[in-house]
Amino acid sequence: MPTNLFDLSGRIALVTGASRGIGEATARLLAGQGAHVIVSSRKQADLDKVAADIARAGGKATAIAAHQGDSAALAALIDRIQSDFGRLDILVNNAATNPYYGHILDTDMGMLEKTLQVNIRGYFELSMLAGRIMKKQGGGAIVNIASINGVSPGLMQGIYSVTKAAVINMTQAFAKECGPDKIRVNAVLPGFTDTKFASALIQNEQIMKAFLPTVPLRRVAQPAEIAPAVLFLVSDAASYVTGTALTVDGGYLS
Repeated sequence: MPTNLFDLSGRIALVTGASRGIGEATARLLAGQGAHVIVSSRKQADLDKVAADIARAGGKATAIAAHQGDSAALAALIDRIQSDFGRLDILVNNAATNPYYGHILDTDMGMLEKTLQVNIRGYFELSMLAGRIMKKQGGGAIVNIASINGVSPGLMQGIYSVTKAAVINMTQAFAKECGPDKIRVNAVLPGFTDTKFASALIQNEQIMKAFLPTVPLRRVAQPAEIAPAVLFLVSDAASYVTGTALTVDGGYLS
C-alpha cells in the first residue's frame, strides 16, 4: 500500500462537464494530486481556460470538447484518449442536464428525451467505452455524479430525479459486473451545491428559506466541497470500495 493514498501521479483521468461547477473543481483537484486530466464539456473555449488554469498551477490537463448527449462525440472522445494517451485510469461522469422545472404531469416529452439522453445514456455509454479500455489495461475507477434527488425526488424536478435514481442503480450494476476486471465503480450524491446548474433554485429566496432549515449544516455546498469525495473514490484510499453511493449533502438525507 502506497504511503500517499491520494497520489494520482501517472494516471489519466477524464472528467465530463468540467468547464464549471463540480466538474471543474474535481478536475483541478485530481490534477493537483498528479493526474493528467482530460477536461470535457460542450464548449472548447471554456475548457481551454480551465486547462490553462490547471497548467499555470503546475498540473497537467488536456481540453477536448464533446457533447454528453451525442453518441458519436463520446466515441470520438474515447478514441482520441486511447490514441493520445494509450490508457484511461479514471472516468468521472459529471455532465448532466435539467431543462425542465415544473409539475411532473406537465413534462414536455422533448425535454424528457433530452434529459434521459444526457443523464442516463451518456453516463452508460461513457462507462461502457471507458470500461473496455480499463478491462484491457487491468483496472480503473469510475465515479458517477448522481444526486440526493436520486434517493428523495426533488419537488418540480421529477424527470431529473428519475435519471439520478437510474445513475445510482447503474453504478451498482457496473460495479457488480466489472469488479472481476478490477474496475471500481462508485457514485457521489451531492446535496444542494452552489453552481450555475442550480442557480435558479439557489437565487430563489422563497425556496432557500424553506430548504435550508432541512439541512443540518444550514447552508448549500461549494463545488470544492464535493470534489474530495470523488478524489477519495478514485484513489488507492478506496481500493476496496465499489458499488457505493457516497452522500455529500450537509446531513439532508440523515
